[in-house]
Amino acid sequence: MYLHLGNNYVIPESEIIGIFDMDNTTISKHTRKLLNLAEKSGKVTAVTNDLPKSFVLCRNGSVYLCQISPSALAGRAEQSISIQID
Repeated sequence: MYLHLGNNYVIPESEIIGIFDMDNTTISKHTRKLLNLAEKSGKVTAVTNDLPKSFVLCRNGSVYLCQISPSALAGRAEQSISIQID
């Protein structure tokens, strides 16, 4: 299945490593380093021009900055899983 990140961005759920809250995770220097390295290598995509609430990390190192809260994105992912099972 696919996860809709907003503004016509859709990624395969199988590629997602994690969905992270920007406020809680960017406190860590390790997360800031990860985001900085991804940006330097051109792997960061801003899904919106607004202040991001979350970021999605993918297997290929891509990072998507999203306006949607991490709990809403996780809910969308869970909903698509239940649709597959039904």
